[in-house]
Amino acid sequence: MSDHEITDSPVRDNPERQRLDLDTSAGLAVAENRRDGVTLDIFHTELPPALRGQGMGDRLVRGVLDEVRRRNLKVVPRCWFVRGFVESHAEYRDLIA
Repeated sequence: MSDHEITDSPVRDNPERQRLDLDTSAGLAVAENRRDGVTLDIFHTELPPALRGQGMGDRLVRGVLDEVRRRNLKVVPRCWFVRGFVESHAEYRDLIA
């Protein structure tokens, strides 16, 4: 168990850095992406090391995919973690480009 809290902060778009960010008590979790029209190509996710293995990756990806849906976009999950998440969560499969 970690001393770090998982906060309720939302995932936010950071277009200048081509990523979506999630603030955590241990630092920033990010999903790096490239946008091409209505498609978001997610090619890398990264968590603060202190939060790995605690469900924060799922929380990050769920927040990213919820944002994709909210913006009426599609996603190309090039990141292995995002691809695996979508494969195991049928409710997000309709977002695949």
